[in-house]
Amino acid sequence: MIVVLFALVWLLLVRPQRKRSVEQRELLTSLEPGDEIISTGGLFGVIQSAEGDELRVEIADGLVVRMARRAVAGLVERDEEPETAAKELESPQTPVESGTEEAESPHSADGSTDGAPKRS
Repeated sequence: MIVVLFALVWLLLVRPQRKRSVEQRELLTSLEPGDEIISTGGLFGVIQSAEGDELRVEIADGLVVRMARRAVAGLVERDEEPETAAKELESPQTPVESGTEEAESPHSADGSTDGAPKRS
């Protein structure tokens, strides 16, 4: 009975964790300049150079930061082509029927813009 329980724990917990660990190790060793990554802190960037355990990552135009290789959470995957995304941005949005919704104004009924009651 204990052997079966141990085998179950091994199959459900230990084995998948080892597989994820091996995949992460392989990812970190395969990083090269030009790869778009996301860091464990949530920063997106493009690798400019990789030297040992240190990466130089461009996170904005002309802004290159030094990052530990271990801080890379994964590669950014592109789901669609840039041309497709550009076409979607150019397509007109469906208009909202007028008269069915009240127009939103940055001003409240008393004339204030911050939503706080007007003081006299």
